[in-house]
Amino acid sequence: MGHDIYGINKNREEIAYARFSMGNPNATLLYRLLDAYEYFAGVSGTGEMASFSLQQMEEAWKIFKEYNKDVSFHSEDELENWDEKQIYKFIHNCLTTAQKEGSVRVYFG
Repeated sequence: MGHDIYGINKNREEIAYARFSMGNPNATLLYRLLDAYEYFAGVSGTGEMASFSLQQMEEAWKIFKEYNKDVSFHSEDELENWDEKQIYKFIHNCLTTAQKEGSVRVYFG
């Protein structure tokens, strides 16, 4: 069991991926950033997909940067914690896709 979360573009291609073990408390951070607690099923995601607008992804990116305000970083390589790196990459890739396409879909497995 665990959380396998995928970002998907309009061509149904995977553009982002994050994996958390079932007991990893950092999984809830990604759900919180996306304001997506309804897709959190404890030991995994609910198996549902949701669409996120550009505005929602910009808000997630803003909150992530505020969460890491004590850390000066410009890329994922500058983050020390593995989970922070994968969250950075996930949000960044979803934001980039939403900027190009207007929205992005996320699967919560």
